[in-house]
Amino acid sequence: MPVVGGDSGGSVSASALRLTPQRRAVLDVVAESDDHPTAGQVLDRVRERVEGVGAATVYRTLALLVESGQVAELRLGQGQALRYDHTVYRHDHLVCTACGQVQDTHVQLDAGALAELEEKTSFTVAGYDVQLHGRCARCAAQDNAKESAQ
Repeated sequence: MPVVGGDSGGSVSASALRLTPQRRAVLDVVAESDDHPTAGQVLDRVRERVEGVGAATVYRTLALLVESGQVAELRLGQGQALRYDHTVYRHDHLVCTACGQVQDTHVQLDAGALAELEEKTSFTVAGYDVQLHGRCARCAAQDNAKESAQ
C-alpha cells in the first residue's frame, strides 16, 4: 500500500507529540509543500529556517509525524525515495515517470467493480489508493518538442 501513515494506529498521538522548534519547522515545511518532498528536500528546507538542525533530527521527526498521523509517507515505486504528504486523508497520486513530480488527485472506483473484484478473488477490500504513472504536462511538452525537432 503506497500511503503509509496518515490514519495512524501508532503509539504516538498527535496531541502527545511535543513540538520543539525543530519539529515544528519540519511539520511546517511538509504542511506548506505541495510537491511531496523527500526527506532530503525537507532537511534542506528546514535548514533554511533553523540553523544547525541535524539530519537525524529531521528523519526522526518525519517518522514521528507519520506515526502520529500528522503526515503521510508515500512509497511511489521500487528504487524511489520516500515522499511526505501533508494530506493524510485518502487520496490518489499522479506520478511523472520522467521528472518524478507528484500531484494529488482523486480516483473514484465504481462500487460494482469493487464488488466484482471481491467476488472473483474472495478478497475483502478495506480501502484503496491509486497511483497513475505517466508524463506531467511539462515533460509531455518537452517530449513533443523533441519529436517535432526530429
